[in-house]
Amino acid sequence: MIPAAHVSAAIEILGDLSQRRRPVAEALKDWGASHRFAGSRDRAAIASLVFDAMRKAASAVWVMGADTPRAQMLGTLREARGMDAAVIAALCTGEGHAPALLTDEERARLETATLDDAPAHVRGDYPEWLAGRLEAAFGDRAAQEGAALSARAPVDLRVNILKGSREQALAKLSHLNPAPTPLSPLGLRIEAGQGRGPALPAETAYVKGFVEPQDEASQLAALLCAAGPGEQVLDLCAGGGGKALALAGQMHNKGQLYAYDADGRRLMPIHERLERAGARNIQVRQPKGKADVLADLAGRCDLVLIDAPCTGSGTWRRHPDAKWRLAPGALELRLKEQTALLEQAVRFVKPGGRLAYVTCSLLRDENEDQVAAFLAAHPDFQGLPGAQIAEKAGLPDLARFASKHGPGIRLSPASSGTDGFYVALLQRSGTIP
Repeated sequence: MIPAAHVSAAIEILGDLSQRRRPVAEALKDWGASHRFAGSRDRAAIASLVFDAMRKAASAVWVMGADTPRAQMLGTLREARGMDAAVIAALCTGEGHAPALLTDEERARLETATLDDAPAHVRGDYPEWLAGRLEAAFGDRAAQEGAALSARAPVDLRVNILKGSREQALAKLSHLNPAPTPLSPLGLRIEAGQGRGPALPAETAYVKGFVEPQDEASQLAALLCAAGPGEQVLDLCAGGGGKALALAGQMHNKGQLYAYDADGRRLMPIHERLERAGARNIQVRQPKGKADVLADLAGRCDLVLIDAPCTGSGTWRRHPDAKWRLAPGALELRLKEQTALLEQAVRFVKPGGRLAYVTCSLLRDENEDQVAAFLAAHPDFQGLPGAQIAEKAGLPDLARFASKHGPGIRLSPASSGTDGFYVALLQRSGTIP
């Protein structure tokens, strides 16, 4: 397939998405199944165009002055790919499988339209209904943060210190041109291109457990928990085990880490990952009907981690279609789940222990506001300032990311070059009321 045919295919898929509210991955899979002639490189090129259209959906439509799949793609070619009107016109010849010729109005808008007078949610490419919430979090920087969330994310890897050092991992992956992450002492970064990222399952360093895919912000979230050797730690929302594995490394396989998730299906990948990583101090607690499988941990844990279910607004660089599928009702549901998890976690934190609350969200509703409500209901807990959290973790430089809205640390693409994350550390007093 020629590049112009890739553009036509992307327009077709955007048309499907406009009619059916579903993940882009599903639409791409269906298109590939019905167009068997498209090879893997063609499908990758088309997917890249569609995801770029999701990143720039609001600004592309504004530039073109029309909300159609064609307008969205033409605007995307300019806003995401940096093509000028002449280059775009060369793709739109109307011949074969190429898009139809540009109209005079389309060419004019590609040549002259700007975002200068566009509202913040258009310049930042995020849903209008979230505009007030992002402005509450970032003030007049909301559009800047949104634009950073619309960029492509790099591939970040966490070095497994149970297997080796970052220097060793850099050497093993030198053919991928990795660089040390700026903030995490355990991270490697492979910059994103237009195509697919590296095929990690084919890399010996991954197969042998030297590295794990994990965004730098997620790595920092685990480091800020400051789990130490010999501690008793409960990961209450362990999922596939990403942060549990990171904590096991910090603990040097000493002490005990309990990995639990209310949805046992989400825990399934953890077993293979534990073996690959060489993590021996993690005990997986699978839910068993109505049985209280965590009863023996009540009042015993030095650290309880809540990697809370959230809107995922901080990960829009990696899942750009998710921001357009997010609805207000989903936020309300997540807020209720977070409140319930915080209440559940109290049971396990011992006197003097700490509760780590982590989200990959940028919304105050899910972050500082949740923590404020929890602290108001639990006077035996204290929210630690961001600078103190950074100091305790041995990462004092992270104090510059201390939240301005309450306890904790905020990370975001525009401020820290990472996914958007919030980390709060809540210290329990030495006595329980």
